[in-house]
Amino acid sequence: MKYTRLGKSNLEISKICIGTMHFGSRTSESEAFEIMDKAFNMGINFFDTANVYSGQGLRGLSETIIGNWMTSRGVRDYVVIATKVFGNMSDAVIPNESPGISAYKVRRHANDSLRRLQTDRIDLYQVHHVDRNITPEEFWTTFDRLINDGKVLYLGGSNFSGWELATYQMHAMQRGMMGFISEQTMYNLVCRYPELELMPSAQAHGIGVIPYMPLAGGILTGKKQSDEGSRTSEVEEEYGIYLGDTNEQMNAFHDLCAEMGEPPHVVAIAWTLTNPAVSAPIVGVRTIEHLDGLERAVELEFDEDVLKRLDTIFAPNKGRELRIGRAPEAYAW
Repeated sequence: MKYTRLGKSNLEISKICIGTMHFGSRTSESEAFEIMDKAFNMGINFFDTANVYSGQGLRGLSETIIGNWMTSRGVRDYVVIATKVFGNMSDAVIPNESPGISAYKVRRHANDSLRRLQTDRIDLYQVHHVDRNITPEEFWTTFDRLINDGKVLYLGGSNFSGWELATYQMHAMQRGMMGFISEQTMYNLVCRYPELELMPSAQAHGIGVIPYMPLAGGILTGKKQSDEGSRTSEVEEEYGIYLGDTNEQMNAFHDLCAEMGEPPHVVAIAWTLTNPAVSAPIVGVRTIEHLDGLERAVELEFDEDVLKRLDTIFAPNKGRELRIGRAPEAYAW
């Protein structure tokens, strides 16, 4: 396994992060333990969760499973745990519990996450979405207090835009704070929008990008078709991309991978690491077999010809290869 620093921090993380969204819902605790055991033995030290993971009626279960694993294995000081705050933790409509950020809510949610994780600190606390109602003063005072209390070590964003990262980082700097060291965003070969604004902003402000869905929910794993009701079938609807023999884009991708002698999921994950703004892709693992190839993805390097062919296959602006890149060049003369 290879390691890197997360953003401008001196926090050392593996270049693969294990996403645990399925723990407790699609993946049992015993299966999750097997996954985390194997990942840890592979050298992966970075695990991502959220307080809302496991879904309606089971919120918090993913954190609980990770806490049980760390305690039973005695590995707390050898792993970096990232969780998130923003969502509603109750099925009922309760004041101060709707999605968003407030000093009142975050204090309670942070303490609840610490209890479920069975730990004294959250290594990376991420704001799951942007709250456009909160003032910068309340936002940074809230998280500054958690850091000063030792309950949180580093802060990250998730689903922010490039200009929002810049704005929040500016306010943090004015307060003498480190601000965000990471940003989670959806990024993969078929979703390259972050290259326009987000990636350049993150890189300029010392924020390491940890992209989720590097395999586009299974679309980039080499599947010829999705199973009804599967996560891949859901993503097909979301992206408007449907697998099958008539999908020329995926056929071209599979042909290229075959020429390289590499599985499609390894190529797709490795490609995200070619972007200098990316610190570690988050691979959502549901079964222990989903760990196969992750070590190879970290090692794999592309020559210029392969990168150009991937750009041609997955050009974000309808094949205009020369216009791939950051804004405004991507859409202006």
